[in-house]
Amino acid sequence: MAFTVLVVGFSGCSQQSNRPMSKAYHNLTAHYNAYFIAQDQLRQAETVLYKERKENYNQILPILVPVDSIANASAKPFLDEAIKKASLVAERHQNSKWLDDAYIVIGKARLLKEDLPNAIEVFKYVNTKGTDEDDKHMALVGLMRAYVENEDYTNALNVAEYLRVQPLNRDNTREFYLTKAYLHQQKGELAVAAGILDATFPAIKKGEPNARLHLIAGQMYDQLGQTAKAADHYAAVLRNRPLYEQEFFANIYLIQSSGDRRGSGQSFEQMLSDRKNTDLKDKIYYTMGQIESRRGKYDRAIDFYRQSVAATTTNTDQIPYTYLEMGRLYFEKRNDLVNAQMYYDSALSLLPQQSKDYASIATRKKSLDEFVEYRNTIRTEDSLQRLAKLSPDALNAALQKAMKEQDKREAEQAELARKIVEKATGQPATAGVSMPGATNSDLAPADRWYLYNPVRLTQGRQDFLIAWGNRPLEDDWRRSTKEALRAVASENTPTNGASPANNVNPVGASQPGGRPDATNAVAGNPAPGTPRTDAATTRLDAMKARLPLTPVSLSQSNAKVENALYRLGKLYKFQFNQPTEAISTFEQLLTRYPNTLQKPEVYYLLHVSNDQLGRTSSWKDKLLAEYPNTTYARQAGQASGQAVTSGTEALAQKTYADIYYLYQSGNLTEGLAQVENALGKFTGTQIEDKFALLRIMLVGKVQGVDPYRQALSEFIRDYPVSLLVPHVKELQAAAEQPTAKRK
Repeated sequence: MAFTVLVVGFSGCSQQSNRPMSKAYHNLTAHYNAYFIAQDQLRQAETVLYKERKENYNQILPILVPVDSIANASAKPFLDEAIKKASLVAERHQNSKWLDDAYIVIGKARLLKEDLPNAIEVFKYVNTKGTDEDDKHMALVGLMRAYVENEDYTNALNVAEYLRVQPLNRDNTREFYLTKAYLHQQKGELAVAAGILDATFPAIKKGEPNARLHLIAGQMYDQLGQTAKAADHYAAVLRNRPLYEQEFFANIYLIQSSGDRRGSGQSFEQMLSDRKNTDLKDKIYYTMGQIESRRGKYDRAIDFYRQSVAATTTNTDQIPYTYLEMGRLYFEKRNDLVNAQMYYDSALSLLPQQSKDYASIATRKKSLDEFVEYRNTIRTEDSLQRLAKLSPDALNAALQKAMKEQDKREAEQAELARKIVEKATGQPATAGVSMPGATNSDLAPADRWYLYNPVRLTQGRQDFLIAWGNRPLEDDWRRSTKEALRAVASENTPTNGASPANNVNPVGASQPGGRPDATNAVAGNPAPGTPRTDAATTRLDAMKARLPLTPVSLSQSNAKVENALYRLGKLYKFQFNQPTEAISTFEQLLTRYPNTLQKPEVYYLLHVSNDQLGRTSSWKDKLLAEYPNTTYARQAGQASGQAVTSGTEALAQKTYADIYYLYQSGNLTEGLAQVENALGKFTGTQIEDKFALLRIMLVGKVQGVDPYRQALSEFIRDYPVSLLVPHVKELQAAAEQPTAKRK
């Protein structure tokens, strides 16, 4: 009888049944079997992710540890197990009250695995089908976090706005505030994020996570210029049992924000002498440099930045940010664009691509690269032209002197490379190379070549970066010829400032090989002081071949200088916002090349640059007088402010029809003359862009392909909101195709 009752009882425990005994059974089984294990696995995964996170203290730390499926690989087994166990609740215990909780575990695990689409669907399902309001609120908080990680800020804000008016319990309130603060931080709204974080602290227990959040709040207030609030949060870090690194940076940030050389009872000298800070000295020197920079003492700042790089040990994360600060200092405070380019180049090569400022830094670095290229072109071509005017004897003497200087410089660089290898390996550069017949296995580990030792390799790479900066690998056996010519071009040119390579200018330095003593041999150069051979004669002839000795080569050289001056002036005007330098460069262009084809645009840029500086000039009048029918003249004359009447619109329509008839009739030259006159006359009318497009078609028929392409580019620049822009872009794409493919 008892057995019969037991069988009947269990047979009624179906997961679709709503009987009390069935629900009690499934609640008990789901909670203490599948869900309990799933929740424990998720908690372990979160612990691993938090402990193994990598903090970049050069930037504002994220309020929530970002989701990264690659960096989170160590937590993947826990997350997979959490999903597996939680799925059992959905499969076997549909009538359990722990069903919503199990789905939330699945959603959180998928979120941490960066499986965002599935995480979003799970959280939506709980919100729609869930039976417990607290669980539904928790799912919505997870949904908001998933939207943030997916950079879908609009939907994240919609969810936040809904949750704002819901009666959340204590845990959900805390998680909601943290997630909402994270949302606004990711959007760059630091003031809102910091304010929300302030409201969250009462709900967070004292401890290291609290210390981390106070550090972040301090960073945000620092960024906002509210140093008093920042200092309060940095002090709160020290009261919340922080990690040593958090305590260290709280002191560092406190010094940075206050400009005082003392933090929480410690001076820089004490921090530098503390053995616990051996691997953090680069951060200390960096902070000292920032303080001196804010005080306007740029030389001292540069010295401290250099000490920061030199103090780097195994962790090189600080180096790109130090180089970046040096690049900004040279660019913004010193107007030394050459050194700025070198530091930006070194910084960008080491900076993580996921850094928020990476794109803007890359853009500035590209502009600086172009600046150095154009400047070097001008100096090199001018120097070559000067050399071409020398007598044969004087020319030979100048080139031989340049080659000797190049040989000497290469020998010095080879010696420096040898010292770097010795410093990296702790032994002479030639040590560790096996004798003929010997193998690496015959050598003791300490005696093997240092490239087989990962520790020495890391240190050697860092020493190389410090001494030489970042540079590409390139094969060019004529590099010595190229550098000797550049040496002639740059002689008598003073070097301002210092490069990242310990005052060795990376521009023009030969690439050290794996064996420094073989540098000259690879380049084909004899060691300094040895007699010249036929190789030297070949080298001398190669240098002479680059000189503009014929009218054709001289014309080509001048074309390079003309283009470089034009591009350099535009860089000063548009990329660097230095109108004074732009004016000087454009005036030099007009002086040296008065017949340049860029004269209309140069006149216009000289006019707007002088206008930017509040100066009066005659460039607008010259533009209107000499080139009245150009787009630049129209742009300069659009400030008349005269209203366009309906009569003018009607006349514009009639004039357009007349000119279009000339175009269709094949009277192209007359049509082009009339449309250029009409553009100046009907500026501001509703069909001005149609006149401009008709002019483009006539230019293509009358003047050829190159003027046609330029006119297309000018249209896109001058009429960016015109409805004709898509059509013009299609014409532009067709114009760029090879001639054979065009109809």
